[in-house]
Amino acid sequence: MTGLIVGEPDQTGALAGSGEQWTRRYTHAVMDTFGPPQRVLVRGDGVWVWDADGKRYLDLLGGIAVNVLGHAHPTLTAAVSAQLGTLGHISNFFASPTQIALAETLLDIAAAPEGSRVFFTNSGAEALEAAVKLTRRHSAASRPRLLALEGAFHGRTLGALALTHKAAYREPFEPLGSQVEFLPFGDLEALRAAFATDGDQVAALVAEPVQGEAGVRPLPDGYLAEARRLTSEHGALLVLDEVQSGIGRTGRWFAHQQSGLGGGVVPDVVTVAKALGAGFPVGALIAYGPSVAGLLGRGQHGTTFGGNPVAAAAGLATVGVIERDGLLAHVTELGEAWRTALRDLRHPLVSEVRGLGLLIGVELAAPVAAAVATRALDAGIIVNAATPTTLRLAPPYVLTSDETELFTRFLGNLPADPEELR
Repeated sequence: MTGLIVGEPDQTGALAGSGEQWTRRYTHAVMDTFGPPQRVLVRGDGVWVWDADGKRYLDLLGGIAVNVLGHAHPTLTAAVSAQLGTLGHISNFFASPTQIALAETLLDIAAAPEGSRVFFTNSGAEALEAAVKLTRRHSAASRPRLLALEGAFHGRTLGALALTHKAAYREPFEPLGSQVEFLPFGDLEALRAAFATDGDQVAALVAEPVQGEAGVRPLPDGYLAEARRLTSEHGALLVLDEVQSGIGRTGRWFAHQQSGLGGGVVPDVVTVAKALGAGFPVGALIAYGPSVAGLLGRGQHGTTFGGNPVAAAAGLATVGVIERDGLLAHVTELGEAWRTALRDLRHPLVSEVRGLGLLIGVELAAPVAAAVATRALDAGIIVNAATPTTLRLAPPYVLTSDETELFTRFLGNLPADPEELR
């Protein structure tokens, strides 16, 4: 058996070894589904992380919209440690106070009506899988149609993958078992046309209020309201994927609560994960109202780890800190100020800045996003090329205006000619 560590833990408690050593071991031990790691990270504090070679980085990606309280937040750390020291795992033959309290909290912040219920999962993809099964129970054989949007990303497990638009993700694994029709993003006429013919055969419309993987694209004003009207009229479900946009990311608990997105729209199902545990794996499906909440009956779905006491404690701590520290207002105000500052650069390479709260897309005038992200990493800033032309920012909610300025200055100092970045 090979040794478990390269050397002794260093003074921070991290396992010793250079980035090169760890990367070499990674390539021999971990499947090559993600490619080689850009860096090997060993610790974090707030909005900063350090790699195995001691270099510090400003984390403006937050584990892809996950680490909303930053890294090593004391309240989250204490809550998880205390729960693990008391009761770490139980089967779902039993319940725990943290599980029940988190379900009640989610129903409260979702403004879900009486009779609504929560199903806990470990991830966003699992929450989408539960949603797909729920729509199957709703549709039976009479509603074979599922509607999704072009640009959608809902996960990589088979049910969620069927709803994901990118052909390169889907085609190697087809057939996927669901009849999914992809509608043009944000196109109201296409939405109406989809229901005009055989609308009563639609089981559900599944949509992200803000598409993250497609480059941070919020749905246009009025789209969700019309989607709710049409699905209600035809007896279909409205399923909103808030895995990336939920739990305060846009400055509201859920993006569909934003006045410009939904503002009063009551969906049938919402899926959530990422931010909910602030780094601890936890996801959930929220079913609105008793008729939807009762679609998955006893024995029709399950999970070993979903809703375990530690994950639930992490979720409760995350929501509690967001409320205690006024982070919804902070996310709204900081996000607006940051987007304004980025637009005010008037840099020739920046063609658009869009988003809500601290989910921001910087659209570039040429397909050089990956090169810009690499240059940013070399400069000590972590961002993500969501598309060839879009940089995605999804930082912790505890980010400050001084820290946003570090990226703004970096962007402003990029060469105007894209050829210099290729």
